[in-house]
Amino acid sequence: MKRIVVIGAGFAGLWSAVGAARKLDELHVSADDVEVVVVNPTAYHSIRVRNYESRLDETLVPLADVFDPIGVRLIEGAASQIDTANRRVSVDSTEPLELDYDRLVFAAGSTLVHPAIPGLADYSFDVDTYASACKLQAHLHGLASRAAPAGRYTAVVVGAGLTGVELAAELPARLRGIVPEADRQAIRVILADRSPKIGQAMGGAQPVIERAMRELGVELLPGVSLKSLDADGVEFSNGERVEAATVAWCGGMRASPLAAQFPVVADGFGRVPVDVFLRVEGVAGAFAAGDCAWLPIDGMRPSVMSCQHGRPMGRYAGHNVVCDLYGLPMLPLRIDWYTTILDLGPWGAVYTEGWDRHLVSEGEAAKRTKQTINCDRIYPPRTRVREDILQAAAPIVQTPPKTMRAQ
Repeated sequence: MKRIVVIGAGFAGLWSAVGAARKLDELHVSADDVEVVVVNPTAYHSIRVRNYESRLDETLVPLADVFDPIGVRLIEGAASQIDTANRRVSVDSTEPLELDYDRLVFAAGSTLVHPAIPGLADYSFDVDTYASACKLQAHLHGLASRAAPAGRYTAVVVGAGLTGVELAAELPARLRGIVPEADRQAIRVILADRSPKIGQAMGGAQPVIERAMRELGVELLPGVSLKSLDADGVEFSNGERVEAATVAWCGGMRASPLAAQFPVVADGFGRVPVDVFLRVEGVAGAFAAGDCAWLPIDGMRPSVMSCQHGRPMGRYAGHNVVCDLYGLPMLPLRIDWYTTILDLGPWGAVYTEGWDRHLVSEGEAAKRTKQTINCDRIYPPRTRVREDILQAAAPIVQTPPKTMRAQ
């Protein structure tokens, strides 16, 4: 039996596995001849981009619902060693094991960067994973039972990238739904970032983000860095101290540390370089996709660490890894468009196109597009029907979502 091992079951890993199963089915290859194995620490696929929301129960998809109908085997455990020379993966699980592979798809994703800021590890929350998002949710629900120092209902979000903006936009309404009515006037949400403007990288949408935040009651604190934090609040680089019971860290992403085990030169985010077929450059038998892979997505610009690129990278990696195994022509991946749809909580959303982020839509129209993406488009089929699941992994690039364009 030959074996294809996929490390990770995020957006890229899940679709790599399903894409491989789809191509094997197309070639009429039985599971007795080629086994597709996924190694993942949990038994679910996390719709990670929704972790800033309060409805966290909607963000998990049991992997059995996707993999069982198509004959993909899941090993619940964490890959710890990747031996590319001997084509072997070590897995830490209830029973540690060694997995030999004929082909590998590395799709271990990314993790939140935690710099050595005093107090960050002990006193901050984040929404990087389902578990950490649940921890923040439990903390927020427990605020009313805490002692009542200054800042009990103050939340500081540090980092105004996409995740930080989306979390900050949600927090005022989330807190109003938790805090006793008599205390709601004490709710305070602050969004801080080291850039001169909040949402500076959002191009034409930047002024809209500022306006939406102010209308939501979010205070903006640009041009500062986090200096330290403790149980009662934070101190910024400008000397300002804010008493806050809740500090959420949204300070940027880096590829899985496992990427460092590949004998390649990684990019500034720790990602392994891949060619247009998703093959790891210079490493025989290995492919990579998603946040841990660096691909010139349109021939020039690097892929973005997001599900927008992770999903098609996974589909193509899954298709191509089977083609490579059987000596068949592979498909190159190229995406010549780019969109950004940023949720702004009850205010709505913003939708931009292009790498310069030209504003196309805002408010309720953009919000409908965002909900279509977050609640439908990026989910795998949940029917448990084999044909539905395999068809969804066709190696194609979906067109940009439709939206009501600004007049």
